Amino acid sequence: QVQLVESGGGSVQAGGSLRLSCVAPGHSRNCMGWFRQAPGKEREGVATIDSDGSTNYAASVKGRFTISKDNAKNTLYLQMLNLKPDDTATYYCAAEGWDCTVAAGGDNFGYWGQGTQVTVSS
Repeated sequence: QVQLVESGGGSVQAGGSLRLSCVAPGHSRNCMGWFRQAPGKEREGVATIDSDGSTNYAASVKGRFTISKDNAKNTLYLQMLNLKPDDTATYYCAAEGWDCTVAAGGDNFGYWGQGTQVTVSS
């Protein structure tokens, strides 16, 4: 049963922007995060946001991406600016992590979305 639903992916040129959304009924008040996986590469953490609003980012996206959530709308967001070809990947939202940091990895999150594709061309 799919509990998290992402949207907002697409194809953009380098330097462009996208905003990803993840509807997560019942989960948005807890630790949530965004992860991504490119073909042939391991899944990597992008950003997390804890129940108190504290955030954590991967070094590769810090200063370009912003994670946020709207508890009233049960929705998690990822605003992505100045996109680079290396950002090309399938992006997944995740919920209910017990260690709300990017470094902790995705294995500690209990719920996942189906993913949304982001493609950045040079």
